[in-house]
Amino acid sequence: MERFRTTDGISIAYRRWGSPGERPPVVLHHGFIVDAATNFEAPGVVAALVAAGRHVIAPDARGHGASGKPHGTAAYGEERMARDLAQLLTHLGVGEADLLGYSMGAVVAAILAARDRRVRRLVLSGVGAALAELGGLDTRAMPPSEVAAVLLTESRTAVEASPAAGFRALADAVGADRVALAAQVNAANRTPIALGRITAPTLVLAGAEDPLATRPQDLAAAIPGARWRVVSGDHLTALRSPAYIPALLDFLAT
Repeated sequence: MERFRTTDGISIAYRRWGSPGERPPVVLHHGFIVDAATNFEAPGVVAALVAAGRHVIAPDARGHGASGKPHGTAAYGEERMARDLAQLLTHLGVGEADLLGYSMGAVVAAILAARDRRVRRLVLSGVGAALAELGGLDTRAMPPSEVAAVLLTESRTAVEASPAAGFRALADAVGADRVALAAQVNAANRTPIALGRITAPTLVLAGAEDPLATRPQDLAAAIPGARWRVVSGDHLTALRSPAYIPALLDFLAT
């Protein structure tokens, strides 16, 4: 575990696996609630990339994992996380990188790729048409107010009755700071992302049963030259689909 401090004073933890080689590193940005290890190391993504000879870098986003967890809404949003990611690349002296973002991390990755030419290849995963239509995760599938409320309530009855109970269960399972997570929910990006400015070859990789990643083909259509691929699984299981890692490695190999 290594750290650097952002320009607004937040300590960002990050991990590195493998060794630098001829090809650029693969940078992974995790989704909401979890951290880099849970999102990418546990399902075998990191091990597969390292076995393929890639150097892997993955931060814990602000409010998540081992990184700083301020409680004010102004400290959050995928725009700030994209700035953190850009600062991490600069901190490590990375001139070019392949970037994979999952769910919330895909929003971060899209924002960065739209303005930072250091992104060589881009994989947006765990997202679909909502990224193009709403500028972020699909709030039509799960209203942010429900997620924030279930994270903050101390009522077990309220948790059990909430359609967002799964978010609370996951937060409790990983020992997350629920106040920080609620701040991120309230700050989540809801403005258009300049997807048309993305120049990196892009793959949209989604689970067929993922309610937060519907119509991935429409997201791909909004990004010049992007392709899309569907694998089995929902928002929590697509990463473990037998087809997920092969699709990722095949795209990043070219």
